[in-house]
Amino acid sequence: MKILPAQVASFHFNARFQLYLHPVSVRFCCVTDLPEINFFAIPLKEKENWSLEIRPKANLFDLKLKEFWQYRDLITLFVRRELVPTYKQTILGPLWFILQPLLTTLIYSLIFGAIARIPIGGMPQIVFYLPGIVLWNFFNSSFLKCSSTFISNAPIFGKVYFPRLVLPVSGMLASLVNFFIQFALFLIFFLYYYLFSDYQLHPNWHIALLPVLILTVAFYSLGLGMMISAFTTRYRDLTHFLAFGTQLLMYATPIIYPMAIVPDKFKWINSINPLSPVFEGFRQSFLGTGSFQTQNLAISFGLGILVFFVGLILFNKAERTSIDTV
Repeated sequence: MKILPAQVASFHFNARFQLYLHPVSVRFCCVTDLPEINFFAIPLKEKENWSLEIRPKANLFDLKLKEFWQYRDLITLFVRRELVPTYKQTILGPLWFILQPLLTTLIYSLIFGAIARIPIGGMPQIVFYLPGIVLWNFFNSSFLKCSSTFISNAPIFGKVYFPRLVLPVSGMLASLVNFFIQFALFLIFFLYYYLFSDYQLHPNWHIALLPVLILTVAFYSLGLGMMISAFTTRYRDLTHFLAFGTQLLMYATPIIYPMAIVPDKFKWINSINPLSPVFEGFRQSFLGTGSFQTQNLAISFGLGILVFFVGLILFNKAERTSIDTV
């Protein structure tokens, strides 16, 4: 009996080689005969166009950003997964995107404005508090989602392969979509008070720095979140610290108060907080009041890039053993 032609695989069982499939001529005779199989070697230096190559990571700086970009469709699916189920099967549905910052602003106006009487420079309370709340919600939501990447998604990591960086980035992008919805709410109140009230609002050229301000917050939320996520694979104590740690950071950031009213002996707290110039600049862009300086923003932006890359390297290192330790 003859079967011609056939496909026979020639294998190289070595981590340095790959699998090659080549057509060869094979003759099957009776049981007493030996099959005539022609295996031939192919130079390993020859370039082959493979659709997928899985290789071990060589070092900490092997970030595989090209592979990450190839999974951009998966990022879209994860962003949708973060947004759609959040308010699914709720009475108000997507209205919670705007009710949450609006109700928070009203409570801040009552407690810190009417009761504590924190001076805000004669600005409308809702216009003063709302921009800081909106920007803080973006940072806080993105940071918490990134910091729980390995713990929350351990079942997925154990079943299928994809670049783990997809999840923290998709969490940040979902928070960014939420930010733009809430930012549109702030613009409605701002335009109302700017056009139809006697309040002196002074929008200025610093509005052009809004992309830099948002990008800086994204760098810090991603970088710090990936650092915490990498550490929590071994030290679960950090998960208990996040709850009140973010609250402490919020009070150390000029969200409910302007930096101008901070006593000199406590200004060092705002000075070591890299988010302070971001929030002060965000508010100053629309209201025209505050102690914002562009050089402080430049320092904060540069430090944010450094935090992001350090977090990316630690995340890349923890990715190798996360399944064994989580």
